[in-house]
Amino acid sequence: PVRERHGKVWHQGPFWFTGNFVLTTMVTGFLGPELGLSLGMSVLAVVLGACFGTFFMAFHANQGPRMGLPQMIQSRAQFGTRGAIVPFAAVVFVYVGFNVFNVVLATEGLQTVLPGGTTLWYALIIALAIVLAVVGHDLLHLVQRWLTYVLIAVFGVLTIGAFVQLDPGTAHAAASGGGSTWTSFLVVFSAAAGYQISYAIYVSDYSRYLPKDVPARKVIWWTYAGAAGSAVWLMSLGALLSSALPEPGAITGIRQVGNDILPGFGTFAVVVSSIALIGITAVNAYGAMLTTTSAVDAFRTVKPTVRLRVAGIAAVGVVIFTVAMLLPENYLESFNTFVLMMLYFLVPWTAVNLVDFYCVRRGHYAVTAIFDSNGGIYGRWSWRGIVSYAVGFLTMIPFFATHAYEGPAAKALGGADLSFVPGLIIGGGLYYLLNRNLDLAAEQAAVEASERELDGEPAEDDPASAAAPEAVTP
Repeated sequence: PVRERHGKVWHQGPFWFTGNFVLTTMVTGFLGPELGLSLGMSVLAVVLGACFGTFFMAFHANQGPRMGLPQMIQSRAQFGTRGAIVPFAAVVFVYVGFNVFNVVLATEGLQTVLPGGTTLWYALIIALAIVLAVVGHDLLHLVQRWLTYVLIAVFGVLTIGAFVQLDPGTAHAAASGGGSTWTSFLVVFSAAAGYQISYAIYVSDYSRYLPKDVPARKVIWWTYAGAAGSAVWLMSLGALLSSALPEPGAITGIRQVGNDILPGFGTFAVVVSSIALIGITAVNAYGAMLTTTSAVDAFRTVKPTVRLRVAGIAAVGVVIFTVAMLLPENYLESFNTFVLMMLYFLVPWTAVNLVDFYCVRRGHYAVTAIFDSNGGIYGRWSWRGIVSYAVGFLTMIPFFATHAYEGPAAKALGGADLSFVPGLIIGGGLYYLLNRNLDLAAEQAAVEASERELDGEPAEDDPASAAAPEAVTP
């Protein structure tokens, strides 16, 4: 509700800067040199990919102040109250996957200075993340904001030291990556883009408390600047480490470079990085709770309580712990495959969601109808959104390029993965065409009634409530 809005728009910048300034972001930068790309080409690929993927994330951020809703529940307007379970399933997979890698890397970092086995640290890190997530939105913003200043200072020194000390191009000079430079470039571009697009699934979770009248350009700009800036920085640093070190690793690379600058500084940087990973793990756990609760609520009405929040986040934590224990030691290969899978499942969703918001309904929604267990004006199963998502996904399959499967289009392109192109164009374009005849005038009455209810105003046909001053928001 408008009366509960608070916060400053510039807070989106440091929140997403720190949210993206984590070791998993750096790991994405390792891919280029591993595939035989030069440092320059690797950096170019991650910069273009990160900037492209962040574009979608930033435009999703503008939905938060307009609707006051968490990100994924907005999908009910395109897919139906129950049909939204389709993108919800993919999103929960992303949340769990990211947190598994975050927990693994945070554990490796903390074990450089603290005793304790893997099982103990997995449990402690997840438990701390759960506490942060249970407290919720405002604490997460505060933690991320203050970590931004620390990370900029520490990694500013570390980055300068890396450029001074390292000799790029010596580690993987003989690598070919199994394909052409063009193919490798597109693989890295897709990985960076997919990594950034993955943040779109919960960006409104942290912009929904902003005042409703905050300028769209400021929400979009601060989100874009924070998320793209940290991604470009860390992915490029990762590419430098991978091109110069014979056995690059996020932990070992930071320690080596930092300790050469000043004994112990590298270890300190690793600890700071691990703390940042705990922060984003909490952010992911909070978002996973919102998404799973929304999914359950579509089939059985859920009353939001503290007990439900704790139970939901704890359940997510148990799943993360279990998967982390089963993850193979060579997690880097698993991570790169995971990023591509995120791209495949999220691209058609982001296309449908953004086209609906900016081109079809133009930001006008009956928010209360989104919570209607009977479907309301959006229905339980909206065939337009589901069909558009499915067709968008299917058109991507020929362009898939993974270890397990390489589509015919990808083979014709020499192994290059351009699946995001048909996913965006076909998924979003089809949704727009299917909604050409949508009766928006019929929805307008529901939109206006929803806004009156959320603002605490009386219904037009209820003179009794109109006379009650306590029914009107001051």
